[in-house]
Amino acid sequence: MIESGPGSQVAITPEGPTLSTPPETTGRFIIVFAEGADPASVLQEAGLDDVVSSQELAGEEGAVASNDTVFEQLGMAVVSVEPGQLGALESTEEGPQRVLSVSPELIHHVRGDDYVRGYADGVNDLAGRLGVTSTPAANAPGGPPETPGVQFFRDSTDFTWGIQATKAQLSTFSGQGISVAVLDTGFDSAHPDFVGRSVTTQSFIPNESPQDGHGHGTHCIGTSCGPKSPGTGPRYGVAYNAAIFAGKVLSNGGSGSDGGILAGIDWAITNGCQVISMSLGADVPRIHPPYTAAGKRALDKGSLIVAAAGNNAMRTDLKYGFVGAPANSPYIVAVAALNQQLDVAFFSARTLADMNGGQVDVAGPGYQVYSSWPMPTQYRTISGTSMATPHVAGLAALWAEATGYRGNELWSLLMQNGRRLMAPSLDVGSGLVLAP
Repeated sequence: MIESGPGSQVAITPEGPTLSTPPETTGRFIIVFAEGADPASVLQEAGLDDVVSSQELAGEEGAVASNDTVFEQLGMAVVSVEPGQLGALESTEEGPQRVLSVSPELIHHVRGDDYVRGYADGVNDLAGRLGVTSTPAANAPGGPPETPGVQFFRDSTDFTWGIQATKAQLSTFSGQGISVAVLDTGFDSAHPDFVGRSVTTQSFIPNESPQDGHGHGTHCIGTSCGPKSPGTGPRYGVAYNAAIFAGKVLSNGGSGSDGGILAGIDWAITNGCQVISMSLGADVPRIHPPYTAAGKRALDKGSLIVAAAGNNAMRTDLKYGFVGAPANSPYIVAVAALNQQLDVAFFSARTLADMNGGQVDVAGPGYQVYSSWPMPTQYRTISGTSMATPHVAGLAALWAEATGYRGNELWSLLMQNGRRLMAPSLDVGSGLVLAP
């Protein structure tokens, strides 16, 4: 996300991440087991006898992120191992392969950006609310100027610009009967706009409850599943009748590890969530093997994962960035961000053309997006591929309700039923996802 005010949650150097920037890791490892392998026996042979099942820890706040754990739905485990044990895990005995990969556990963040960009966003938002016309220069951090004769969406008294651009307000579908998991910083259960809604919460962060102490998660849940008629202001939510599963996989400080994120995915699949939204990531260009397996196995079980492509571009300086993990998995829908003119947002990452995977798949509204925020603030306008992702997740829920499609079929629908844009597919994939 890009904060609409001082105090961005993630410090990024002016140069931004590069293709050679080393990833943040925890010292633990993620094991991906082959289909049909028995994780318990593999781990036991490697001398790892203290690994527990995620099902055994279900309901214990943060336990699955703080323990060495096997995730049954995904066929993976997160473990602390000594060098000798790592070699034992990677070795293959005679017979079928049992371990597909062993990877360092990465640290992920909300899709944040630096203070200058956040400040410009906040100034533009404040100017709009005061009725002052704010048209930044083409090379300013705030974004491009409005081009005469080109459609330019604005928040109205009835609908946010993202709801209008995706035509969600015209759809007869509401996400009824569909479960959407938003894996983020949690949810403010006291928010008045969600009274009476079906909301299931779970924390995968040690020593933190599911309550959102950051704001990012509540904002993303609002965009994907916010109410049709909020208490005040315009409609900002897409799938207003969907069941909400709020998994806290990022801390109140805005960061979390693979273990917590994979635990959240495993939990969402166990609970039959047809759509899983993840506005988080690590700025690493190489595909992270655990998310290749997680994305594919989720699809096979009827769950579609959508994730933020990343905010590591600065297009005004001709720096186009790259799609990071987990969005660069070939089995996860990577979402780019658009501004109100349906141009690519200046921070939105681009496909790495020379890599298998790592491509942008679709685009959604991601600039100056108004949505829910923890009380007492109640609402806030922020920007990022983080904000585009829940738009797409909510739209996926509408399409899932409309067609009954799941997994790969649902992915194909999103790709085929969008608005083609002037920007190249490297930046926006198949274009802006539209409501059914």
